[in-house]
Amino acid sequence: MTTSVRTPPVVTMPVDPRSDPGWARLAMGPRGHLFVSPPWIEAICGTYGFEPHARVRLGDDGRPVGGFAWVGLSDMLGDRTVSLPFSERVDPPVDDLDTWRAVTDEAFSLGPPVTIRVIDDPDAVVLRDDRLERVGLAAWHGTPLGVPLEEIGAGISAAARRNLRTSERKNVRVVASEGLDALRSFHELHVALRKNKYGLLAQPVELFERLWAGFAPLDGIVTLLARVDDVVVAGGVYLEWNGTLYHKFGASRTEYRSLCPNNAVTWAAIRWACERGLDGIDWGLSDLDQPGLVGYKRQWASTERRIVTVRSQPVSGPGRDGLEARRLLSELSSLFADATVPDEITARAGGLLYRYFC
Repeated sequence: MTTSVRTPPVVTMPVDPRSDPGWARLAMGPRGHLFVSPPWIEAICGTYGFEPHARVRLGDDGRPVGGFAWVGLSDMLGDRTVSLPFSERVDPPVDDLDTWRAVTDEAFSLGPPVTIRVIDDPDAVVLRDDRLERVGLAAWHGTPLGVPLEEIGAGISAAARRNLRTSERKNVRVVASEGLDALRSFHELHVALRKNKYGLLAQPVELFERLWAGFAPLDGIVTLLARVDDVVVAGGVYLEWNGTLYHKFGASRTEYRSLCPNNAVTWAAIRWACERGLDGIDWGLSDLDQPGLVGYKRQWASTERRIVTVRSQPVSGPGRDGLEARRLLSELSSLFADATVPDEITARAGGLLYRYFC
């Protein structure tokens, strides 16, 4: 008599991506990245009051083989599903189309359109899903590491090397700090730059504090501040996850632009990543209508690709109420980002309104 061995069924289950061990395993796996990491999702959702959802598929051995995370939004701007809000890209940790459909069926069945941003890759399962259509495009830049620092330096543009020499002559010094005080100092710079240069509100300081709370215990956050004498003239905030250093925020004082402090900060980040033996640097998303930012990143990056925004169904528009809400939000943002408004008030306005910018 032959006894057959029953194969355990493949299971797809809902999880909380902030705390589920299986999701954390995916986030640390070969397809894992910052924007699916539990501390990132916790910081974003905790700051803006979002409730994240996720589904994970388990293989025959009970280990996770793929997953998808999203947030359902319903506010004055309308109903929508985003994977995930305020994340530059959320390439899902999924290898095959069958698993992809299993972990996304719930999110797609809710009704509102689902929006996802991923690296443009012909092998990406997201871009092979006929439920989705392309609706946007942006630039992405990266720098692989794992070679001597001198070789990386030789690979950056001549303009970047020239600007680095300028910052050295002008005595711009960059200090790396893993403390919360440096992060708060950067946030003040960040608020002022977005207000005075772009007329925009900044992310609330609570987000920076939550990022620090989530990544500092993992030794995964560093703030680089460039100083001239005792004045902070530029800075950057970087997060480390799964062997990659991510450039998340950058700011500078425009009146010190001739000293090239941003170049000093960028080079300091490269040195910092090399000293830690990291695999690469992710310079993040750049809108294609920002040629200055794209050009700056090209001076440092050796890899350039595209980030594609896809959506589950055509959207005719947010409706009359949604359009009115967007108009009001734009006017309030311009009002609070006016140069005559104190930075403290501008920062508080960002804390109140920024959650609607997704």
